[in-house]
Amino acid sequence: MDADHTAASPTRPRTRMSQDERRRQLLGIGLRMLVEKPIQELSIDDVAAQAGISRGLLFHYFPTKTDYYDAVVGAALRRVLRNIEPDEDVDAATALLHFVERFYAQIERRREFYLALVFGSGAISVGGEGIESHRMTVARRIVEATDVDPAMIAVVHGWVAYVEDRALLWSGAVESARAPIEDEVAHCSRALSALLAS
Repeated sequence: MDADHTAASPTRPRTRMSQDERRRQLLGIGLRMLVEKPIQELSIDDVAAQAGISRGLLFHYFPTKTDYYDAVVGAALRRVLRNIEPDEDVDAATALLHFVERFYAQIERRREFYLALVFGSGAISVGGEGIESHRMTVARRIVEATDVDPAMIAVVHGWVAYVEDRALLWSGAVESARAPIEDEVAHCSRALSALLAS
């Protein structure tokens, strides 16, 4: 018997997928739903219905609701990381500017998604630990791209949280009240230099 079988429905024909294809489909549905609501409010029944499978079959791919939520959050965080990466083969100062500029752009473009992702994790296992891991991953990538002393990772980690908060405040303000993005990027870059020098 095929590992992936679905009951045909009047609105959705039977679809057979490989295990990897089905997992990708389920994660994609979760990512789309995450734009509208915090992760803990995603309905497993709604996800299964959109995929055209039973709730039980969803649990074949993700053994528990928390496993599914964690996988969706992980996929979302990986997407954010890809979007804020600096260009390859740029100098350290330019890499830092890219990180800040792209972090602001990511948050401005997908503010509600980012808020749901970072601050809507509730009591699921990824919780604060997952968000710290995301910020720490960003901090490590900044250290690698800018040749900052790895011993300063805690300082960079704190700075990432500062930039995130500043970008959220900036993107939440009416456009006429926002400082120019170039000023924000320059300020954040100077702030990291000052922290590392102190």
